[in-house]
Amino acid sequence: MPQTLISKNAAEFELKNQEGKTVKPMSLKGNRILLSFHPLAWTPVCEIQMRTLEIKKDELDHLDTLAYGISVDAVPTKQAWAESIGIRETNLLSDFMPRGAVAKMYDLFLEEHGFSKRANILLDPQRKIELIKIYDIPEIPDIEEIIRYIQSRKP
Repeated sequence: MPQTLISKNAAEFELKNQEGKTVKPMSLKGNRILLSFHPLAWTPVCEIQMRTLEIKKDELDHLDTLAYGISVDAVPTKQAWAESIGIRETNLLSDFMPRGAVAKMYDLFLEEHGFSKRANILLDPQRKIELIKIYDIPEIPDIEEIIRYIQSRKP
């Protein structure tokens, strides 16, 4: 289950997605937000992590949860990678400039490597941090664990 439970307000931010469109997750009211941080595009574990968000999109939608993939890769990299791995509906956000700024807000940036930790952060509809789950870099995040957690909190 979650490694850390927190009940503080999530940091506001806006980032560009793989299509170059500005996305402001905190402005979307009434839904939970899943911020799924991954170190770098074009790596096998990150591919599985992001493809899992895409595969589980309908289930997450049913649970009123919007998922976003976030890494330090530039928008053109995100775009090429999304096309390559078949991401069509999930927003892959670029935390490129300034490098890792959003990851730093959540204390996830690994300065010595220049990328973020692998983590899932779940925000409740009031934009309070509901849980943080940090994974080892080579570990594939368990989306089913996150889904079960959300289901257990549904009224």
